[in-house]
Amino acid sequence: MRAVIAAAGMGTRFFPIGKTITKAMLPVLDRPVLAYAIADCVAAGAREIAIVTAPGEAGRQIRHYLSHDPELEDYCAARGWQDKYGPVAHLHRQADFTFIEQPRGPGDRYGTAVPAILAADFIGDHDFLLVSGDDLLLRADDGFDLADLAAARTAAGTPGAIAAATVPGTAAHRYGILHPKTSPAGNQLLAALVEKPPVYELPTAYINISRALLPAEAVRYFEKLHPAATGEYQATDAVAAYARDHDLLIHPVTGEYHDCGSPAGLLTAAAAAARAQGLAVPGVSA
Repeated sequence: MRAVIAAAGMGTRFFPIGKTITKAMLPVLDRPVLAYAIADCVAAGAREIAIVTAPGEAGRQIRHYLSHDPELEDYCAARGWQDKYGPVAHLHRQADFTFIEQPRGPGDRYGTAVPAILAADFIGDHDFLLVSGDDLLLRADDGFDLADLAAARTAAGTPGAIAAATVPGTAAHRYGILHPKTSPAGNQLLAALVEKPPVYELPTAYINISRALLPAEAVRYFEKLHPAATGEYQATDAVAAYARDHDLLIHPVTGEYHDCGSPAGLLTAAAAAARAQGLAVPGVSA
């Protein structure tokens, strides 16, 4: 299994700081949000991970964070600070990283489907995780939701699986909704993916959280995409097209989902991570 992590977004909701620090590198406590996605992929079994970055400084920040710096490691070790460099060392010892730049010119494609298209050669004939680099799942136990996703796909015997968080039906209009159908074996499979439905009558809804495990053949569904009315190439369109031809398992996650693509979402995630570690967060509510 390989993994493709999308981390090329401009992060305009974080401007002005988003001009200098790419949003995937913004911190949740002492680690960038990207590090949480990487840890989830590694726990699922991915040891080769492609990070799709923006060109220029934004991509350089990510490459620098994920590259081994022996001088810095020696400097920390000489002062007894191994625990400071340890989390970074753990990442580059657990996985091999490939960095792919997503062009940002006037005629270049853009949207959530582009990372999978650019990573087609990297994926090759391997199953692959497709993950957003600017959100995370926080667990109260020691588990990892992408590992659970992979195990659930194996148990169900389906070629692919998509992770889903559960929200009240009254909030469905804010999300992309995964509509399930039940297979003869009793598994919940993706029947349709609807973006922000204005009316939703069920008490709860499965929402798309940009985490899927797909076979290599799914890449051609990304490559055949036409842009949406907005001009974007949307991963949800490719996933929905694949699900029309193949069984795609819906797997509800255990972790608490946080969209870190906005300042409020990042703050909420940091507060939740602090509470999970037993740290006091005065004046900040969940």
